[in-house]
Amino acid sequence: MRMQFVAATGVALLCASAFLVAQEPKKEESKPAAPAQGGSQLQTAKEKVSYGIGLNIGRSLKQQKLDVDPAILARGIADMLAGKKPAVSQEELQEAFEMVQAEAEKSAAQAGVKALESGQKFLVENGKKEGVKTTKSGLQYQVLKAGNGPTPKKADSVLAHYRGRLTSGSVFDESYEGDAPAAGEKPAEFPVGGVIQGWQEALQLMKVGDKWRIFVPSDLGYGARGAGSDIGPNEVLIFDIELVGISQ
Repeated sequence: MRMQFVAATGVALLCASAFLVAQEPKKEESKPAAPAQGGSQLQTAKEKVSYGIGLNIGRSLKQQKLDVDPAILARGIADMLAGKKPAVSQEELQEAFEMVQAEAEKSAAQAGVKALESGQKFLVENGKKEGVKTTKSGLQYQVLKAGNGPTPKKADSVLAHYRGRLTSGSVFDESYEGDAPAAGEKPAEFPVGGVIQGWQEALQLMKVGDKWRIFVPSDLGYGARGAGSDIGPNEVLIFDIELVGISQ
């Protein structure tokens, strides 16, 4: 499963490896390169690397949900590269960072409380639906298609197709596009013991060939920390999982 975490203090380090720009989500791959200043396409290696650095910084800021002014951000980079005296002192910067961080933590805490309450309500109501079973841990699952293959163990690696979404319906991760995996589309491969607790439990109950819909309480998912910009704190996660096989 893909979930990358980038520390705020690591933003500057991204510039040192700009040519290793992280792969964009599949839905973005077909988009043409953004025009360079003046309306022309990016042509030179310098232009492309510069744009790549901007993408990496922008992606990191977006993942961390940092509210910045792109024009002022570009000004700060330009001033540093030009050797100009900073427009604000180090003390002012420190004070501003602390204010922004405090506000972000307050906002995240409020969102977490709200998500926890709505998630608990969702699970109570969902557990009453026909075909939904609840385990001792609180994990809920619904069998969409029954298989008859072996059941993986925690030490195994598995092959699976999956789609993850929030209770709002927003998709945050998937191994395929469209309504179902296309013929010949390769499933994801990962160790059973290397994923969130909700997945670990579900996979060790499933048989190869099974397709389940699982409902993961936040304490079996990403908890109060959330994950990147897509999964907030204390979110209930819903996954459709098709267990294709056990890696040999």
